This record gives sequence, structure tokens and C-alpha cells, in this order.
Amino acid sequence: MKAKTYSTVQVAKMLGISWSTLHRWIESKNIQVPPVQSLGGVHVRLWTESDLEIVRKYKAEHYRKKPNRKKPKKRSR
Repeated sequence: MKAKTYSTVQVAKMLGISWSTLHRWIESKNIQVPPVQSLGGVHVRLWTESDLEIVRKYKAEHYRKKPNRKKPKKRSR
């Protein structure tokens, strides 16, 4: 039986980060990523549970969600 695999977008959602954050980590080579595969002419990364754990560990050690930068609304009197 094949191990369950996930797309890059699914991995980002599972970890509670944006796709762009995950992509930035990949581009800066901060995490090991699975090789690109071709499925029906589309190039994708198929992430396994062990790949997911690597990213989860990196997130725990390095990721801090920035506080919301919106200014509070002024109260009307």
C-alpha cells in the first residue's frame, strides 16, 4: 500500500502557514523538500508524512507569526 502524499498547498494548510511562507522556505533552502515529479504533464511535489514532520519541526523552531498590523478602530461617541 502506498504512503499517503500531500500537495504543497495541503502541507501549508495543515501547518497553519500560507503557501507563500512555505514557498519562501523552499526557495531559501531552509527545509528539505521532496523532489519535483511530473504527473500528467504537471510538475508537483508530493509530500509524505516524514517530509511533513521536517517542516513541522522547522516551523516550531523558527516561525513566529507577526502580530496583526491593523490599527484599532476609533470609537465613535
